[in-house]
Amino acid sequence: QVQLVESGGGLVQAGGSLGLSCVTSGLPFSTKAMGWFRQAPGKERECIASISWRGSSVYSTDSVKGRFTISRDNAKNTVYLQMNNLKPDDTALYYCAASQGPFTTTDPNLYTYWGQGTQVTVSS
Repeated sequence: QVQLVESGGGLVQAGGSLGLSCVTSGLPFSTKAMGWFRQAPGKERECIASISWRGSSVYSTDSVKGRFTISRDNAKNTVYLQMNNLKPDDTALYYCAASQGPFTTTDPNLYTYWGQGTQVTVSS
């Protein structure tokens, strides 16, 4: 049974930091690209970061570049998202997802497995 479990969300003031973790089980983690998505109320789910199977290639959307960092530890089957200088617009439900293949992608249709999400709320 495949599981992706996110943690680390919470309430933080603007300018603060949070670190999200996504622990996976039941899938060949080291062969899969991983992604972090977010969905705010009334908005579409968007890919904010993706990392290739070995971590050698990363993608981040423009709105989080320089503030968010995606990383992974294949020995721990875990992907991380470090979020710094948070803004109220970053408020959303954050999901991790496992891709079908090894390379970064922003297409949610190419992600096979999803976590339940962790809420991030940034107050002004």
